[in-house]
Amino acid sequence: MATLLTRRMLLQCTMGATALRLAPAMSAPAGAESRIALVIGNGAYRAAPLKNPAGDAAAVAESLRGLGYEVTLRQNTRLPELIESLREFSVRAPKAGVRMLFYAGHGVQVKGRNYLVPVDADPQTEEEIPRQSADVGEFVDRLSAIRTGINIVVLDACRVNPFAAGVIVGPDGRRLKFRGATPGGLATLDAPVGTLVAFSTAPNGVALDGASGKHSVYAQHLLANMATPGLQIEQLFKRVRIGVAEATGRVQVPWESSSLTADFCFKSNDKGRCGS
Repeated sequence: MATLLTRRMLLQCTMGATALRLAPAMSAPAGAESRIALVIGNGAYRAAPLKNPAGDAAAVAESLRGLGYEVTLRQNTRLPELIESLREFSVRAPKAGVRMLFYAGHGVQVKGRNYLVPVDADPQTEEEIPRQSADVGEFVDRLSAIRTGINIVVLDACRVNPFAAGVIVGPDGRRLKFRGATPGGLATLDAPVGTLVAFSTAPNGVALDGASGKHSVYAQHLLANMATPGLQIEQLFKRVRIGVAEATGRVQVPWESSSLTADFCFKSNDKGRCGS
């Protein structure tokens, strides 16, 4: 049934076009610090399954709840659930001061657009991928239309075609499974004003799924730094980038696009502020 969706229907569902027209963007109440997060981990794919995403998502969700976020956790989502989760989050987003999406799983770049891939996707050609996946750019555009607060989008995904197995030889000689079929094909995504988009790998790079341990390399370093008191978000992702690059011998180097106009940290310092 999902594979019969037209692209137009998919985009309408993903962005909640009808529902969002009935719920125009609004500012969060004055002084509100409401923080919401949608955390998705997809690993149980029919083709090219991934070991870590479900556990990565569970750990990130737990950490965010500890930091005061209202979290929706979704694991191993099929297309209808993936679409509905994004739609529902888009409807709730205008009422929150901080809005975060964390996605771990396969990501695909097709003709310059990035797509999140549900576990039941089974495209036979590249042209079928947009009909069986969710467009990240459309989701980011909807968030950017909200004039207040900030948006954080974290994608621990490779953004290349995942529908074939592949390995990469790490700096220590280990053969590591990576999230994608080939190390090319990353589409950049410029962050609109008030938004930070963090990728687990740089353009034309690969995101390692983690041959050992319970988390991907990227998720491991994100979790290690996210709750650091007073650590501004730009410095947080710089630490993550350094840690991942060192751990992989620069095989994987995370990358961010940011247009934030206000200071932000996941956890304030003992003075209730970001920074020292």
